[in-house]
Amino acid sequence: MATVHPTQHERFVACILGGAIGDAWGSSFENEVAPSATTFYLGGKPSPTRRWAITDDTQLTLATCEVLAIGSFHPELLAERFQGYYQQGKLVGLGASTLKAVRDLAAGIHWTQAGRRGQYAAGNGAAMRVAPFAFYPATTRQHLYDACRITHHNEEAYAGALAVYLAIKAATTGTWNGRNNLLSLLLPELPDTNLKDRLLVINEYPTTATIADVARLGNNGYVVNSVPFAIFCATKIFDLGLAGLLQQLIATGGDTDTNASIAGQLAGAVVGLAGIPAGLLSKLE
Repeated sequence: MATVHPTQHERFVACILGGAIGDAWGSSFENEVAPSATTFYLGGKPSPTRRWAITDDTQLTLATCEVLAIGSFHPELLAERFQGYYQQGKLVGLGASTLKAVRDLAAGIHWTQAGRRGQYAAGNGAAMRVAPFAFYPATTRQHLYDACRITHHNEEAYAGALAVYLAIKAATTGTWNGRNNLLSLLLPELPDTNLKDRLLVINEYPTTATIADVARLGNNGYVVNSVPFAIFCATKIFDLGLAGLLQQLIATGGDTDTNASIAGQLAGAVVGLAGIPAGLLSKLE
């Protein structure tokens, strides 16, 4: 049976929808701490309410789509769109760096001066929204750098965004087909950072390594933990399917909405719409 390759439009739609599914599914589990086995619940342990709801992961990705659809990319327009979303109350679950940035922008601070700097700016906020750039043919590394520094003035944060961009780009060009080694494709293209070092470590894991195995390296919102973990999870798409890989990712805890969103974007880009279960699409809708 011949392999049917998704069109670029199908990859784009599946990338955005896969990310939204991961975001919505993961949002009700974010940073949840498992109760102690010795905890006593009067009347029995209460069951948590699980409600799918998109957060800033999807909202800022859509804002990026809107800006790139205009034409030539200008970071000040992206900053204005982020600010507009914030002032309209559209953003849910903002991380500290992005929250500071949109507040700075609202106060009239120039986009190049907004956001956080230093080690506390090494979050995954730029990586979670960078996916649309992989479908924008004029993208340069300077575009990615500028889009990142609106909220995160940190080289690790930029490296994380670059890694996600390169991974999705590899899917759109067919360089990564979901079965070959994605990490070996990314590593030569990344700057010398802690994030690259983490990917090198993961690349040395045996092919039998599981999502739970890699999660032990870290899966919180620190970009060095989050992005390599999410990328690894996406490489399991043909072994587990989208529902299976997201379920296993979320079960490890940590920054579940962003990790699942990034993994969903990457997985969607490689499998296209045909690889997204109808039940997940229906639940997202």
